[in-house]
Amino acid sequence: MGKFQDEAFAPMHTCEHIVNRTMINLFDCGRSVEAHIEKKKSKLDYALGRRPTEEEVARIEQTVNEVIARRLPVKTSMISVEEAGLRFDLSRLPADAAGSLLRVVSVGDYDDCLCSGAHVSNTSEIGRFVILTHDYDEASGRWRMRFKLISPDPRS
Repeated sequence: MGKFQDEAFAPMHTCEHIVNRTMINLFDCGRSVEAHIEKKKSKLDYALGRRPTEEEVARIEQTVNEVIARRLPVKTSMISVEEAGLRFDLSRLPADAAGSLLRVVSVGDYDDCLCSGAHVSNTSEIGRFVILTHDYDEASGRWRMRFKLISPDPRS
C-alpha cells in the first residue's frame, strides 16, 4: 500500500508496482515486505529463500525496463472491500483504509494492486530503471534492492 501523495514520487512509485509484479513472476515471492520510496533512489526488500544470481538480477532490470517500454496506461478504479478480499491480500491494509471502497491501481495488463499513492498516467513517464546495489541477509532471508530511475527523454 502506497502512502506517497507527492507527485514527485509518481514515477518511482509506479515503478515499484512493476518491480513487485516482476519479482512475483520471476521468484514467486510476493510483493515487497518493506519499501522506502524516494525521488532520487529507492529500496525494496523481498522475502527470498536464497540470494538471486547476477543473471537473475540482470533479468529483473531487463524485465522491468521492457514493461516500462510497453507504454502501458496506469489507471485507477474503486472496488468494494468484499471484492478486494477476493482479489488481494488485505493483511497489510491500514485500519483506517477499511472503508466501503478501496482504490486499485492497474499498470496496463501487467499489475493490479491496492494503493493510495501518486502514479504516472503512462509507463512512458517513468524513465529507465537501474538497480544500483543489492544484498542478501542469510539470517532474515531478505534480499534488498536499491534502484534509481533515469528520467525519460522529453523529446521521445
